[in-house]
Amino acid sequence: MRNILVTGALGQIGSELVPALRAHYGAERIIATDIRMLQPGNGGSAGPYEHVDCTRPHQIHEVMRRHDIGTIYHMAALLSAVAEDKPQIAWSVNMGGLYNVLEVARQYDCAVFFPSSIGAFGPSTPRDHTPQVTVQRPTTMYGLTKVSGELLADYYAQRFGVDTRGLRLPGLISYSAPPGGGTTDYAVEIFHQAIRYRHYTCFLSADTRLDMMYMPDAIRAMIELMQADAARLNHRNAYNVTAMNLTPAELAAAIERQIPGFVIDYDVDPVRQAIAESWPRSLDDSAARADWGWAPRYDLDAMCADMIEKLGARLKPASRA
Repeated sequence: MRNILVTGALGQIGSELVPALRAHYGAERIIATDIRMLQPGNGGSAGPYEHVDCTRPHQIHEVMRRHDIGTIYHMAALLSAVAEDKPQIAWSVNMGGLYNVLEVARQYDCAVFFPSSIGAFGPSTPRDHTPQVTVQRPTTMYGLTKVSGELLADYYAQRFGVDTRGLRLPGLISYSAPPGGGTTDYAVEIFHQAIRYRHYTCFLSADTRLDMMYMPDAIRAMIELMQADAARLNHRNAYNVTAMNLTPAELAAAIERQIPGFVIDYDVDPVRQAIAESWPRSLDDSAARADWGWAPRYDLDAMCADMIEKLGARLKPASRA
């Protein structure tokens, strides 16, 4: 088996994907790359690491040539809120980077995983139980790059035979990586603030309903999709997947059950609120369940318990005057 390349390895998903892949396939076979320089003690240092800017094709070619890459997990991208603040840069990174990755995949006969998102949908999409195949007219730059990425990946599969696969991920909740500029980051920040201060001010309204997934489930879904029999995949780019459906108020109530005295209040950010309201309230992931056996392992309470345990081991409650 040829080696695996991960772009954006120090980001929100990559920082957990790389250790999972190394545990699964062996540390030396997973080549982690990022535009950032690796800091001592970072998890990416447990195996090969390369400094790569995905907007520079020659850097990707050089890594491909030296490491005999057979699969690329392309995680390098700007997230939703950051992309809306810097739309020109977001297009360059999200689309230019994906194009460069697909080109080297074509030339080196590689498989490619590309993460899409609920952001690929827009206000004209059915918002409840959003179907696998439906209208996609996003109103954010992040969403535009995700729809375009899905189509570009489909094109490379149909035109050049590149084995491209992807998931439309909901909001992701992680104890490992800090928030990275996404609209659903409240669901990560809330745990940090609950453990330290027993209080959190949320930038989305209390009743903003969105699908979420715990990062271990998301990582497992990526690996399982790339291992699935290609003959069973009817959609490739990209499968709806989800695990739980909640609002900030419901998440706060679940946390309060485990951290008594926790209080939430709200200071709504109109930019991120508008982005959230353009996304589906819930996804229909029956295609993923039927085609390759997708099923989440974490529900809301199980996720909260694990998050609080893992974060509590390294975060201490702030001292009170």
